[in-house]
Amino acid sequence: MPRKKRGSLARPAVSDPKYGDKAVGKFVNCLMWDGKKSASEMIFYETMQILQEKTKEDPVEVFHKAMENVKPLIEVRSRRVGGATYQVPTEVRPERRDMLARRWVIAAARSRSENSMGARLAAELLDAFNNRGTAIKKKEDTHKMAEANKAFAHYRW
Repeated sequence: MPRKKRGSLARPAVSDPKYGDKAVGKFVNCLMWDGKKSASEMIFYETMQILQEKTKEDPVEVFHKAMENVKPLIEVRSRRVGGATYQVPTEVRPERRDMLARRWVIAAARSRSENSMGARLAAELLDAFNNRGTAIKKKEDTHKMAEANKAFAHYRW
């Protein structure tokens, strides 16, 4: 961890070629395995097509609403005071909030049992859009943990 200040090594996000959305581009990159971006794009576009058929709404709007529902507001971080380690609730930075939402949705989709990854991802995004599913449960568990450790909030740094 740097002592002085944070470096600005973050590259600008590249938007998706089909939808022209930076959030979609980042999601596709997180979905990618072994550098196979075209495969992850095909999975994502299949997901969008399934969402279009099931919701009869703009799939990009459904995607954004689902991701907004999954984003955590607070989380616990370990803080060592004296000899004890406390779980201190802290607010989540916006970049981390987005990253955690992407990570949770993709992990939840990979653990589902539908036939193709596109169908799994569509089902998970639809569940997140309706405020249910594994990714939403992960967010709620994070919030519950922070609520339970509210007594240690004065250790925040």
